[in-house]
Amino acid sequence: MDNNFHLDSLDKKIINFLNADARMPFVEIARRCKVSGAAIHQRVGKMEEAGVIAGSSLRLNPKGMGYLTCAFIGIQVNLTATSTHDEVFNKIKKIPEIVECHHISGKYSLLLKIYTRNNEHLKKIIVEQIQSIPEITFTETFISLETGFERELGI
Repeated sequence: MDNNFHLDSLDKKIINFLNADARMPFVEIARRCKVSGAAIHQRVGKMEEAGVIAGSSLRLNPKGMGYLTCAFIGIQVNLTATSTHDEVFNKIKKIPEIVECHHISGKYSLLLKIYTRNNEHLKKIIVEQIQSIPEITFTETFISLETGFERELGI
């Protein structure tokens, strides 16, 4: 990863087009930027090499898949002499409904983002899977009522 990589205005335009639609053909981006398709290929390649672009992926809509509840869970962890953060993290990682896990500062050790079918499903996962991990001493759950916005880091 190149921390000295400089994004110019063309790079920023390319990133904004790809953020809006990662499947947009490079030829279309080139047409809109008034440059050659080869220039777009070259720029994207350089941004990938520099670690600015970390690939592309398909974004699924959880609600469209029947996951209607989104929640954030703060977790306090109390390690024993025989346990480690990695062990707790690996247990949490096995729960497929948890889509993000952040190591954070403050009151909690971890902050999770989870999608479940409904509140009953959420409760079941919290009680049966998360709180059953012996090192987890406290959880606090915040149910998202609505997503105000979501976006990639803009430039």
